[in-house]
Amino acid sequence: MNRQHHLRGILLASFAAMLWGVSGVAASSLFTFNSQVTALWLSQIRMISAGLILLVIARIVGSQPLKIWHQKASAIQVVSYGLLGMIPVQLCYFEAVKYGNAPIATIIQFLGPFIISLYFLIFKRITPTRPEAVGMIMAFFGTLLIVTHGHLNSLAISPIVLFWGGLSAIGVATNTLLPRPLLPKFGALSVTGWGLLVAGISLNVFGPLWQTHVSVSWVEVGLILFIIIFGTVFPFLMFAHALADILPTTASLLDAFEPLAATVFSVTFLNVQLTSYDLFGGAMIILAVMALSLNGRKMINFIRRLGTNES
Repeated sequence: MNRQHHLRGILLASFAAMLWGVSGVAASSLFTFNSQVTALWLSQIRMISAGLILLVIARIVGSQPLKIWHQKASAIQVVSYGLLGMIPVQLCYFEAVKYGNAPIATIIQFLGPFIISLYFLIFKRITPTRPEAVGMIMAFFGTLLIVTHGHLNSLAISPIVLFWGGLSAIGVATNTLLPRPLLPKFGALSVTGWGLLVAGISLNVFGPLWQTHVSVSWVEVGLILFIIIFGTVFPFLMFAHALADILPTTASLLDAFEPLAATVFSVTFLNVQLTSYDLFGGAMIILAVMALSLNGRKMINFIRRLGTNES
């Protein structure tokens, strides 16, 4: 891998993370200025549209997206990925943004890698290394600062924000683990596209999209299109290409740009007020995830073995 490819991978992963962060800010704007826009409706629009676009792109570049449905095992896996991976990481995140704000929702969601560490510890008996254990402690205290602002007898953020944010963090873990066996066989575009589409269509059980009337202005239509194209399709494409040039550990480090972008854009354009507890707690969580990424080779090797064994 030459230096030019490495730099390209770093830039692609960084821009992907920033676009994901900015998409949360765009969603926060929609929720603030249009009470008719719900997290459920926006998630349905986002996932169905982006899923279809990714599947079309997969077909254009020579993949065969329908092959994933030819085997019962892969069909069950992609449905599980959509329901248990995509829905919590998309819908629950938007719910946390709606009831709170984009920076806090993104920072709580950023705890996802530690959910994976706990999964390995509890179910696979893989103990964390010392740096990973230190990172988990830092993440815990960073979350505690954000949630309590130093007052352990009260909550500084709404419990509903913590609830949805916690579910979105679990979603990050399931969203990472569930599609692993499918990726080598069917490719990231097809797997991600079907995951998004299955999730978006399934949400109609809770509120049929065709029965939901939402009045939006042209500016709000632009925000929705931004979330679909620049907040979903482009970042997934960029991140998939980045992984061809850089290691997963490096890509995980660059995910730190997501909460940073969400914070900067929220403070700058939405006038969101964050306390010193929020900023310091968020910084602790970001540093903790970076430490986990730098020392997480054992986890990555296990995920690779998991995908190989189940494929």
